[in-house]
Amino acid sequence: MARPVEFEYDAVLENAMEQFWREGFEASSVQKLLDATGINRGTLYNSFGDKDTFFKSCVNKYNGMIKATLDATLNDKNHKADKALAAFFDAAIISAPGKQRVLGCLLVNSVCESIVWNADIQKILRDSLGTIRKALLVRTKELEKGKLLGKGLNADQAAEVLMNLYNGLRVSARNGKSPKQLAELLAFTLGSIKR
Repeated sequence: MARPVEFEYDAVLENAMEQFWREGFEASSVQKLLDATGINRGTLYNSFGDKDTFFKSCVNKYNGMIKATLDATLNDKNHKADKALAAFFDAAIISAPGKQRVLGCLLVNSVCESIVWNADIQKILRDSLGTIRKALLVRTKELEKGKLLGKGLNADQAAEVLMNLYNGLRVSARNGKSPKQLAELLAFTLGSIKR
């Protein structure tokens, strides 16, 4: 009689997510995923599906982390728009635990990788990043309504600038920029979109 499979689902997903986050989809071979998670090949396929499905589950877990950050910052109506924007970037990137900060962003890293040829995964990544952009847009609309955006800048353009800032800060963090350097880039960009 075969022994039942014993593993902690969330821990396996966390370790797999970190493997994909650190090395990317393409470089994360099934063997690397097995090594990172401590499960065997049969358990991987029976419990998590193929590599694409496993990756999608990891992106969903990562999205949960992003949602928690959004809810504590941009989606928190107790913060004024400018404070919420600064709080989001600080929580998501600058003050993030060092290990997470230097890995960059699973979503941004994956968009920059050759994974984008996979239409299914590309849609998941775009939708995930789109969730961040929508939250930014809500706040830039508040700034626009209060006539607090820089001259000639509308809410949609400001949200796009901030989304590019998010992507750039994530790549810069992965490339070794210090929290102080990231904070300076953030302050400059936030200052440049406001009156």
